[in-house]
Amino acid sequence: MHLNKIFRILVIFIIILAAITSGLGLFLNTGGQSFYFENQYGDIIKIYGNGIYKNDSYFMAPIFKGTDFTILFLAIPLLIFNLIMDKRNNSLKTKLFLISLVSFFLYYSISISMGVKYNILHLIYIVLFSSSFFAFLTGFLLVKNYSIVSSVKICTNGIKIFLTLCGISLFIAWLPDIIVSLINNKSLKLIEVYTTQITYVLDIGIISPLIFMCLYNLCKNNNIGYILLGIILNMLSMVGIMVIIQTIFQHRAGIELPVEAAVTKVGIFVLLAIVAIYYSIKLFKNIKSSENSA
Repeated sequence: MHLNKIFRILVIFIIILAAITSGLGLFLNTGGQSFYFENQYGDIIKIYGNGIYKNDSYFMAPIFKGTDFTILFLAIPLLIFNLIMDKRNNSLKTKLFLISLVSFFLYYSISISMGVKYNILHLIYIVLFSSSFFAFLTGFLLVKNYSIVSSVKICTNGIKIFLTLCGISLFIAWLPDIIVSLINNKSLKLIEVYTTQITYVLDIGIISPLIFMCLYNLCKNNNIGYILLGIILNMLSMVGIMVIIQTIFQHRAGIELPVEAAVTKVGIFVLLAIVAIYYSIKLFKNIKSSENSA
């Protein structure tokens, strides 16, 4: 089977599975009520008590629901639209945009597979993660077949500064929480019923280094730099939108974020998303392939 066909089949699996996880996560109502629970650190935690996230904390469940809303009403429609466009055009731009969306679903599937309390969707989470992972790999291999050029200079001082700030910002957003917990010899402030914060692991351990890898390869003017830039810019754009929706869901649940948290954990990502959208438009408007072997 041609690699391109495998890629598109995997994307269809992602659409179906993500619709199930996000739809049930957002709309399933089991009729439960929130309650209080003493966690493994001796802290009293409020548990959500209802729906798919009934065993998750009252603080985190609205965040998960905000993510589900983003997936169901923004990410999935975008994925469907770009899958159709890729089927029609099979171009570098459609392929790169499609893989950038797949990378967002990979981020999402890792987060729910490892960050949400065990629930009835766990097997679907695993299959979604597997589909996203292998779709990302096959999509990456397909895009590498193109010889990418740009009609304008992409690696400007502006994009260099932006990527550097992005890589550093992910540390600024999450590292202080870890440092404070180590100094106080306590668990993370919002660890609640969890064993770790998967977002910290992904952003500090993978996304931030990937941004600096992108910057290095972009300066070398090679394919990997353009591919990683497309992925990172669209990832930042989607995450910025998602953070706003998550905050709205938390506000509706009666959760008010402290000012410092709103600035470092919401404001930064929204600001980065605005700039990322600008550079994403510039990138996809000006890149082209000198040969099409996909």
